[in-house]
Amino acid sequence: MAELRQVKTNFTAGELSPEMLGRADLRAYANGAKRLRNVFIQPTGGITRRPGLRHVATLPGPARLVAFEFNTEQAYLLVLLHQEFQVYLGDVMVAQGTGPWTGAMLPQLGFTQSADTLLVCHPDMPPQRVTRTSHTSWLVSGWEWVAIPGFRFAPPGITLAPSAVSGLVTLSASAPVFEAGHLGTTLRFRGQAGTVVAVPNPSQVTWNPAEALPDTNASADWEEAAFSPVRGWPVTCCFHQDRLVIGGSRDLPNRLWLSRSGQIFNFDRGGGLDDEGIEFGLVSDQVNAIRAVFSGRHLQVFTTGGEWMVTGDPLTPSSIQLNRQTRIGSSATRIIQPVDVDGSTIFAARSGRAIHEFAYTDVQQAYQANDLALVAAHLIQQPVAMAYDQAHRLLHVAMEDGSLATLTLFRAEQVTAWTRQETQGAFRAVAEVEGRVFCLVERDGTLRLERFDNALMLDAALEGVSNVPLTVWTGLGHLSGQVAGVLAEGAPREDALVSGGAVTINPGAASVQIGLRYAHEVEPLPPDLGNAIGAAIPLRLVGVGFRLLDTQSLQLDLGRGPKPVPFRRFDTPLLDAPPPRFTGDARIAALGWSRDALRPLWRITGDAPLAFTLLSVTTDMRTNA
Repeated sequence: MAELRQVKTNFTAGELSPEMLGRADLRAYANGAKRLRNVFIQPTGGITRRPGLRHVATLPGPARLVAFEFNTEQAYLLVLLHQEFQVYLGDVMVAQGTGPWTGAMLPQLGFTQSADTLLVCHPDMPPQRVTRTSHTSWLVSGWEWVAIPGFRFAPPGITLAPSAVSGLVTLSASAPVFEAGHLGTTLRFRGQAGTVVAVPNPSQVTWNPAEALPDTNASADWEEAAFSPVRGWPVTCCFHQDRLVIGGSRDLPNRLWLSRSGQIFNFDRGGGLDDEGIEFGLVSDQVNAIRAVFSGRHLQVFTTGGEWMVTGDPLTPSSIQLNRQTRIGSSATRIIQPVDVDGSTIFAARSGRAIHEFAYTDVQQAYQANDLALVAAHLIQQPVAMAYDQAHRLLHVAMEDGSLATLTLFRAEQVTAWTRQETQGAFRAVAEVEGRVFCLVERDGTLRLERFDNALMLDAALEGVSNVPLTVWTGLGHLSGQVAGVLAEGAPREDALVSGGAVTINPGAASVQIGLRYAHEVEPLPPDLGNAIGAAIPLRLVGVGFRLLDTQSLQLDLGRGPKPVPFRRFDTPLLDAPPPRFTGDARIAALGWSRDALRPLWRITGDAPLAFTLLSVTTDMRTNA
């Protein structure tokens, strides 16, 4: 009979895919787990129960969450809704207004911010700017184009013939090329720009040039506005080297436009001088529809077919160079804004099953796109939104199925660890504002704005304080009809039914947290038994030791259901008193043999709204091998 002791000092590989169950030879296996639910991996390697979610507001419908950081003291959350928006500072709505976007447009909105202005794009909507004029006053207006870029959509042989050289000029086309949507757009003929003031028929427009024409000769030297109701509008945008960069439009999905330096709405290419506008297409073996442009070490372009690098220091019409780097691709059905993590750009793959790190390598002078979820691909199920919490080094990715995958990423310590967050509802969006992570959560057919709060251990939760103990607590309308968990003066109470926005507790308490319970779960991988792994040999768990930090509750399942573990032999908690926080080692003896090599030897689970942090695990076993 052989005795084995395995010590797991960290969980820096996070939850691993079922496909990894046979790879005990990998480092990730030694530092991973089979199942991690509602926990975060600390950058130092330990596991802690995730914070609860504070209820902020109930929203009228689907929304897009956008961070707006005016300065370090005034960081706002913009909630874009159907034809309206709301602005939150902390947990308080400070402004609201109307906008031209619809609920159906929300997944395809692209945006970027500069100072007090957020620019918003959608291929079927004229681009908008949301401007902060004061703390409580926000305005929405269209872009004020100084010079809109042009493009020749018509075949090269089609000419225009002017009826006069100045005034209101009728331009007659040699073939039908005009539509009613051309009204009010810019048209450039023989180098002169003018506005279309009427469209009498598909072969004629009435045009008002800014300057007189030299003659009335017909010419094929003409182009119309690249963006219009007829041709569609910009898809996405960003700022790079003091230029506004527009990536793609509805009818020109693979084209880039860069404004003049310091003039963000002036796209006049002029004579190709260094500070003038730049325009070019991404020409390759396939049409690469641009889904995002990102300002990093270089201008990065993310398309449905691959990732590109735009170089030039500085970018000028003569110095700019464009090179494709990788062939991963981004989603064509929604825009998921890439995020910066320590100088690398994290983006969601077109496949919907991977999250990639777009990082520049000095040795190769090129970008690589490493799959951060290679060993945890089962947790990535069609991402819909991402947000990075720099303070805790956590990347949150909301999935189409309503789950939230969380990645702890700390390269200095080789930590790349995924876990999965679940709640009584579904996560629909996520955003980070100055260390605060907000979530759009769907519960009982309604959408709620909530945020992670380290002071809470329940979801959709609110807390209350009173000078005297109360038995009835109100203000819980968002939980009406649901059974809520109660934490009274730091001690768990029996669950209570929320009726009419109120709950009754007995005895009363001067401070409470009331919200929805959620269960955390930690399940290890099968033990590495060397050559015996996978064989049907008897295996006995002799004992298991857990090193804990500031832990109030530990529920352990050794095969007969979860049971509470006393931290000390003579622990006798006082009734209705907060459980003490324990730091140290908890040792549990075990009995029984097992022939199932994939059955977990132990499992930690529990929905008590109490602190739990696991640092390491020591497992003692015996086998007949």
